[in-house]
Amino acid sequence: MKKEIRPTNKTKFIFITGGVLSSLGKGLAAAAIGALLESRGLSITFQKLDPYINVDPGTMNPFQHGEVYVTDDGAETDLDLGHYERYTSAVLGQKNNYTSGRIYHTVITKERRGEYLGGTVQVIPHVTDEIKKAILQLDGDYDVAIIEIGGTIGDIEGLPFIEAIRQFRLDVGKENSIFIHVTWVPFIKTACEFKTKPTQHSVKELLAIGIQPDILLCRTEKQLTRELKEKISLFCNVPTDAVITAQDVKSIYEVPLCFNREGLDDKILKLLNVWTGSPKLEAWQELVYRIQHPTSKVIIAIIGKYVDLTESYKSLHEALVHGGVANDAHVELRYVSAEDLENQDAETLLAGCHGILVPGGFGQRGVEGKVRAINYAREKKVPFFGICLGMQLAVVEYARNVLGWKDADSNEFSLETAHPVIYLMKEWFDYRTNKLQVRDETSEMGGTLRLGAYPCRMIKDTFAWEAYGKEEALERHRHRYEFNPKFREELEAKGLVISGVSPDNTLVEIVEIKDHPWYLGCQFHPEFKSRPMAPHPLFREFIKAALGHSSK
Repeated sequence: MKKEIRPTNKTKFIFITGGVLSSLGKGLAAAAIGALLESRGLSITFQKLDPYINVDPGTMNPFQHGEVYVTDDGAETDLDLGHYERYTSAVLGQKNNYTSGRIYHTVITKERRGEYLGGTVQVIPHVTDEIKKAILQLDGDYDVAIIEIGGTIGDIEGLPFIEAIRQFRLDVGKENSIFIHVTWVPFIKTACEFKTKPTQHSVKELLAIGIQPDILLCRTEKQLTRELKEKISLFCNVPTDAVITAQDVKSIYEVPLCFNREGLDDKILKLLNVWTGSPKLEAWQELVYRIQHPTSKVIIAIIGKYVDLTESYKSLHEALVHGGVANDAHVELRYVSAEDLENQDAETLLAGCHGILVPGGFGQRGVEGKVRAINYAREKKVPFFGICLGMQLAVVEYARNVLGWKDADSNEFSLETAHPVIYLMKEWFDYRTNKLQVRDETSEMGGTLRLGAYPCRMIKDTFAWEAYGKEEALERHRHRYEFNPKFREELEAKGLVISGVSPDNTLVEIVEIKDHPWYLGCQFHPEFKSRPMAPHPLFREFIKAALGHSSK
């Protein structure tokens, strides 16, 4: 059987798997490892391989999957790519997230074209070869590629990915690839002892598939003793110094420092036969210190549709933390259900909050509650930040209550309104592909939004200009509906400020109002561009304004 993979000449590969249960933190572990290796001067990239059949997470319910993260090139990806970008300087895209659906779609398309010359198409070698090809896209341009396999060991849908990386190790050799397995070592309080059996069984499952882990990251509440590490080493066939404590921490930004203290980066480099200088972790140490020693506190209300699963707002949560760091403030988040606001008094639910943020979302559920929160923020002079749907509803609220258009709405929720201030833009020019994009109400849901980075030009003497301090910025989008230019002149005449537009002035990107401490709505998702060491300017200024309101 002919191999379609070629050995790597430069890039080293780290494969991260997880066992026992989900939510052990594989994504954070991958990001922290990337941060450590980057701090040593190595160039880093990432890839997430997800076993589910969806082509991408774009059409998945946030309650099931959490946030959909968007890259500059318009890929709708797993939220772990947000961790990767926040912890490192990596800029990710379409080639950095693959699902079973995407892999199988490629294989089936090739079969229909006759590219397999009439052969029987099988998981091995056709599907596994396609997975290896996806991984090899990262080869040659980086020192290290960190590949995270979604799900847990033993999941039936994940088996082709595990088989593919097993083959990959044989193809490129031990010095060019290593396996890191994230597992669980629970502390049983009633017995007052750790239990290693979950880790033993997880590694046994991995061994049965043909993979011997090189390093174990053991998620646990407390530091593992030397004796425990030796026990895990013995039963899992891993050297004691490769059993790493992945202890719970108060801030996720402590993880790189904790791993460094455990010697994880040294162990990885030794296994990969890579020499570097010492890690430069001063910026991470300063970040953690500032998070742990704030000089003030601010309370932000997030008016959401998915508040029962806060992972739906992961990047938003982190961007608010970054805004707090920029202002030496602890940001306390108060998630408020938009549906509750439809039936309860806004004054009661939002009392004591120093800022109100209305994030994005899809569908009509909870929309009127968001509108009520926006009205409260505007009339009570509480700093307000609207993102995507939050910006669109800010325009709807202004049209209803300032211009008196009581039927004003978005076409997403009403096709009968005489004042569709937000509408479905059926054609727009995509500057990245130099093509005219076309869609309508009958278009497929997946991949038909305005996705990825588009330029926004700021207007002087506005909140936006003051925040950015420059004329233009690239911001990431994920939405189907736009500000309707038909009503722009009338809205501006009544005081709505258009402070950010596309370079050709056809798309409205940011709206504001004057005579307010800070009131801004943006069509894009600034949370996707925020980093702990470089907080997004809009989040920095929003928290600054909220702090000013808290001191009143």
